[in-house]
Amino acid sequence: MTDDRDPSLLRLDHFLPYRLSVASNAVSGRIARTYRKRHNLKVTEWRLIAILAETPRLTPQMLTRKTRMDKINVSRAAKALIERGLVSASPNGEDGRSHFLSLTEAGRALYGAVAPEALAMEQLLLSTFTEEERAQFAALLRRIEAAAED
Repeated sequence: MTDDRDPSLLRLDHFLPYRLSVASNAVSGRIARTYRKRHNLKVTEWRLIAILAETPRLTPQMLTRKTRMDKINVSRAAKALIERGLVSASPNGEDGRSHFLSLTEAGRALYGAVAPEALAMEQLLLSTFTEEERAQFAALLRRIEAAAED
């Protein structure tokens, strides 16, 4: 039998990495169901579309760094988006082994349709938070990300 008050014991319900992972999976799962049903998109594919909408010309390596996703997941998502005509690949003149990814017209149109839905989902998920709590939560997440970078 374990003593729940012993601070030296690892209890997942109180372990930050586990709690962040569970929360992230819950949010991603909720969003994924919506994107998959309405737009036949996986969460990884939507992330690439959203980033390419903000930064129009990136290599897969740059996308891997920006998303913090595994390079295999980025590669699979990019390939699927290229096959659907949502993303195009163009040669990288500085590195013959690499290429640049950009949204196509269809990709930009899809972004235009999904972005308002994503914002509405975010509003729904944060609807029980006050404005002050939302700002505090965002600041705390940035601090955790910064601490993890060190």
